[in-house]
Amino acid sequence: MPDLPHKIATLLYGFNPAGEVLLLHRAQEPNRGLWSPPGGKLKEGLGESPYACACREAAEETGIALRASDLHLTGLISEFGYQGQTHWLMFLFEIKPHLHALPPPHREGVFGFFSRDALPGLDLPQTDREQIWPLFWRHRRGFFAAHARCHPDGTSTWTVEQSSPASTP
Repeated sequence: MPDLPHKIATLLYGFNPAGEVLLLHRAQEPNRGLWSPPGGKLKEGLGESPYACACREAAEETGIALRASDLHLTGLISEFGYQGQTHWLMFLFEIKPHLHALPPPHREGVFGFFSRDALPGLDLPQTDREQIWPLFWRHRRGFFAAHARCHPDGTSTWTVEQSSPASTP
């Protein structure tokens, strides 16, 4: 495989007091037309940290003002050769404070709160459904690191490189 660029992104997993997760029905790529957590790309040229990126993206997409201390780093995922175009490094953050209102529609899409049981009925990215959500639920309030080797046929091989589930629910 030729040398590919690396993209770094954050994903934000926020919950309301009922335990429903905030998802964005994406109006733009990647994952246009699918439900996924809000987030976005790190501004590497500015030296932005993943925590600063997560806080900025929360403000830009949801209007929620967060500090680094409001975030728990739940997961780190590296994807090798995504769609043969790039490598990804994704930081998955849970927002510690509960979200009390649905954010207004945004140029990135519209938001909804969903119970964990409702997720299988949603149009989710395949990798989220098969790999990321199961890892997130297992490690919520803990930590995991995983690596996905993406293959030209659209499949991927996943390796969990670190698994530290939370010791208390």
